[in-house]
Amino acid sequence: MTHLFHPSILREYDIRGIMGETLSANDAEAIGRAFASLVIDRGGRRVCVGRDGRLSSPELEERLITGLVSCGLTVHRIGLGPTPMLYYATHVMPVDGGIMVTGSHNPPNHNGFKMVLGGKPFFADQIWELGRLAAAGTGKSRPDGAVIHTPVMDQYVERLLADYDGRQPLTVVWDAGNGAAGEVMTRLAKALPGTHVLLNAEIDGTFPAHHPDPTDPENLAQLIDAVRRHGADLGVAFDGDGDRIGVVDPKGRILWGDQMLMLLAEDMLTSRPGAMVLADVKSSQALFDHITALGGVPAMCRTGHALVKTRMAETGAALAGEMSGHIFFADRYYGFDDALYAAVRFISLVARWQDVSLAERYDGLPRFYNTPELRIPCADERKFAVVAEVRQRLAKANARICDVDGVRVTTEDGWWLLRASNTQAVLVARCESATPDGLERLRRTLTEQLAASGLAY
Repeated sequence: MTHLFHPSILREYDIRGIMGETLSANDAEAIGRAFASLVIDRGGRRVCVGRDGRLSSPELEERLITGLVSCGLTVHRIGLGPTPMLYYATHVMPVDGGIMVTGSHNPPNHNGFKMVLGGKPFFADQIWELGRLAAAGTGKSRPDGAVIHTPVMDQYVERLLADYDGRQPLTVVWDAGNGAAGEVMTRLAKALPGTHVLLNAEIDGTFPAHHPDPTDPENLAQLIDAVRRHGADLGVAFDGDGDRIGVVDPKGRILWGDQMLMLLAEDMLTSRPGAMVLADVKSSQALFDHITALGGVPAMCRTGHALVKTRMAETGAALAGEMSGHIFFADRYYGFDDALYAAVRFISLVARWQDVSLAERYDGLPRFYNTPELRIPCADERKFAVVAEVRQRLAKANARICDVDGVRVTTEDGWWLLRASNTQAVLVARCESATPDGLERLRRTLTEQLAASGLAY
């Protein structure tokens, strides 16, 4: 049975599209059949399947499972929950892979699939191969497939709580954004000591309160207000599928991913001196300097959850993070991005501090003048070419370039970055300097380079 996907849905790290436009239930079944063939070719027969709370997820899950079972696989159906719960299931159950039906933090009418095969992220060439297999009509029908309902949420929550080691009760405000993390968040808050205020804990795929993306300050406004009203010690927020975290301090100030990583690295390096910490190319130079000062080994890596997990496995890094709020613990955990686990570890950290608040630690963090993550609209078919053009011009000018991911350019003023998003039709940029004037000069240079490639910013 041959099947062609809309070319836009096969992405670098996952499959994602717009329901009824670029993504359909038929696609889900075809993904199941193609993925099953890859599992069987490796000698496997069992996979886990989970889903998020989007309105289209039950239908996609059902058809995905139909495809998997029709090829003879046994499917352990773990049910509704966050993506990290699916990752957890693939680590603790005797399975050969897993698929999560999720649209992550995208708009309500979007959806998609994140996959694990053989205990490793399934991405890039593997996703293109899945598309080729579907187009070729692979996936032989077998009569011995089965579905086993295998709830894991109780076990998952117990595992998250196992690494809590705070010493004093805190007041914490939690915001699930009506995303798939809601029920797990509620259970954690009930079990942890202290006072806990829950926002938008009901899973609702229309996201009625705000969009579930903690990288956008507008989406944290409700959390910030609640932290201030309740005099909370901190607030935590999650994206739509629970693999990214946002944190605010008692004054309602946002800690970005690299700032969270500074504090988490401090704590981790006390028990694992000299450990490696990875951070993506969007992260502040202050983070890399801070890790070095703490005796750790900092390393820069490409942006993308699958890429970071792969690099962690290759290097043995104990901790990693991205500006976007993906935090990865291999220290006492499994090395995948789990915002709920990161929340437990971060709350534990704050609850162990004596006579110092998160606001005071925020004030003491090393920092430079920098922009937030800048997102410049650019067509998918054009964005990588723009980065290549910028790289060529800079190379001719003998600029100091790091091309781990896009171009990160170092000057006397600091650095600026331009890279193509692998998930959206945008270019991502960031600038950082030791001075406001330096930051302005970096921004002008970035603007000039974009203009030279026909883009206005």
